[in-house]
Amino acid sequence: MMNSTSEKILTSTLTAKSSAAGVFGDASSQLSSPFSNSTSVRNATLLWSGNASINGDRLFLNTAAAQGLSGIFVWSALLLTCHQIYMHLRYYSIPNEQRYIIRILFIVPIYAFDSWLSLLFISNDQYYVYFDSIRDCYEAFVIYNFLSLSFEYLGGESAIMSEIRGKPIQSSCLYGTCCLGGISYSIGFLRFCKQATLQFCVVKPIMAVITIILQAFGKYHDGDFNVNGGFLYISIIYNFSVSLSLYSLFLFYFATSDLLRPFEPVLKFLTIKSVIFLSFWQGMLLAILERCGVIPEALLIDGHEVGAGTVAAGWQNFIICIEMFFAAIALRHAFTYNVYQEKKNEVPGNHAPMQSISSGLKETMNPNDMVQDAIHNFSPAYQQYTQQSTQDVTAPSQSGRPGQHRTGHKTKRPKKNDKLVLITSDDEQ
Repeated sequence: MMNSTSEKILTSTLTAKSSAAGVFGDASSQLSSPFSNSTSVRNATLLWSGNASINGDRLFLNTAAAQGLSGIFVWSALLLTCHQIYMHLRYYSIPNEQRYIIRILFIVPIYAFDSWLSLLFISNDQYYVYFDSIRDCYEAFVIYNFLSLSFEYLGGESAIMSEIRGKPIQSSCLYGTCCLGGISYSIGFLRFCKQATLQFCVVKPIMAVITIILQAFGKYHDGDFNVNGGFLYISIIYNFSVSLSLYSLFLFYFATSDLLRPFEPVLKFLTIKSVIFLSFWQGMLLAILERCGVIPEALLIDGHEVGAGTVAAGWQNFIICIEMFFAAIALRHAFTYNVYQEKKNEVPGNHAPMQSISSGLKETMNPNDMVQDAIHNFSPAYQQYTQQSTQDVTAPSQSGRPGQHRTGHKTKRPKKNDKLVLITSDDEQ
């Protein structure tokens, strides 16, 4: 609800925008033109169009139709994904793989519900910035878990190295290896892939905290490329970090595509890449369109002042709400639970290592393995070694069923006190 102070601020904002666009006249008269009384102003939506006109048109994003339509897609996506997560927990027969799959699947509920909340609160003091920060932090977690799942499919670092060690890296412009010709695969290659994904898990939360701090001091607005604001610099750092992370996934897939073929990695990779990388560029494009005036900038939404980039962010959240429904369908096919259901049914007496779905979910979401992996990959004490479990590690077979997780018909899960062998890497410089 606008008070006299807010109206004065709005009038000065209109005056500044009118002057910058070459529109002459009293800004206060422009304000009073669309709205005839204080009641209408309090509930007003005021848009600044690219042709320097100011109007009081209704914003579609703030209508019941937009919120209802997006809500239908969001709740449909939630039902599909939550059912899939439940089935994975019910047939929790290979925990070392399924914990990564469940973490990946959670990207749909987090993205969808977060975007829907941001859309519902589009006029409330840019709350969407805080919601989107939570969403963006989780995407870094997903990239790491997808790479870890690929490692797990193939039996771990040592099993992968036994297959690719010493092989020359083929030059390919498509996979970004055109400058790596003549170099052979080593443990340093795998460590780079892990480090490149882990750095994004560190950079993204830091950028999210900085965004919230800048937002509190009025120094952050989506789509504001002013050098005096924070959006430009955060976007550059974020783009570099996420690009490096996804580039490492490209390199890893390029090196192990033959080994991963039985696990049908293409749909998995494309789905995750689309959700994370394309959604970023989608948001960037919308921000640029608002900056160029193609998308009108909102000065008021339901009587609340909003900052630059609010409408672009609103369209981004609306589109993500719809996209997550299709992402849920794609992930349902990419990470099916049928193979784990069959595995559990093969041995009727083979119970999941966790006694309940709730405890399984709790352990699945425990990030301790990521912390330990970060220590292993960044600590100087481990630079010359690769880690493997002594339980039952074998190289991945061409049938796509690596022996690391399966001994006969039984599934064995590493315990906390399992010994770890550190194998020296003689090709690490």
